[in-house]
This record gives sequence, C-alpha cells and structure tokens, in this order.
Amino acid sequence: MGLLDMFRRKKKNAESEEKAPLKQKTLTELEQLCGDDKEVYEMLLNTMFLDPKKVGVTMKEAAENARKFEKEKDSIKANVWYKVAGGLAIYEGNVKKVIEYFSESQRISGVSYPILKEPERAVAKAQEYYKKYLKE
Repeated sequence: MGLLDMFRRKKKNAESEEKAPLKQKTLTELEQLCGDDKEVYEMLLNTMFLDPKKVGVTMKEAAENARKFEKEKDSIKANVWYKVAGGLAIYEGNVKKVIEYFSESQRISGVSYPILKEPERAVAKAQEYYKKYLKE
C-alpha cells in the first residue's frame, strides 16, 4: 500500500460519510412533554430526577444532611444535598421547598438555577411527567 492509497481511502470514507443520511435525534420523554416550551425544559433539565424513587433518601433527610454539612463547613457536600432535596421537592410538588433548597444551593455554589424564575410552572410540568411516566 503506497502513500497515495492512504489519501485515496480517506477521501472515499469522507464521501461515504457525506452520503449517509443524517441521524434524527430522538427526543427524551421530558423533551416530548415540554414540547415547544424550551424555558421549562431548561428549568427542569438539571434539577429534577427522572425516577426519584431510586434516590434512596427522603426530602427531609436530604435537607438535614445539607444543613449538617453546611455546619461542618463542607460546602460541596452541602450543595449536593440541597440539590437532592430540591429535586425531591419537585417530585413532591412542593414549590415552597423547591425555592428554599435551590436558593440555598445557589447561595453556596454561586450557580444560578433557572427554576427559581418560575418554579410553579416548572413543578407543574414535572408533575405531569411523573403522572405520565412513573407507574406506582
């Protein structure tokens, strides 16, 4: 195999890739449920649990863990537990707790959460998701 053959093979591979049909992106259940409301999708993307039953702790336990680690000056673990508590609050439909826990996480980490802009709308959409996709 000569040096020119290597270049010819690369050119053929590039041509065959161009001819291949574009793969269509499959939408997740959350994307399908949110539809054209990209704002709500962005609010829920990194905050809600798709299957909160697998978390293994309650919202109350997660909040207690967050407070404990905050008292111990371990901001990383406190932040993680506040996010877990906030995700579980979304699952429970508790808007007040969603605001409380994500505000605490935002205060500790400095990361802003879009869900704090319109938590009622986001929690309502999350409840639709849970009713549709989580079977008891």
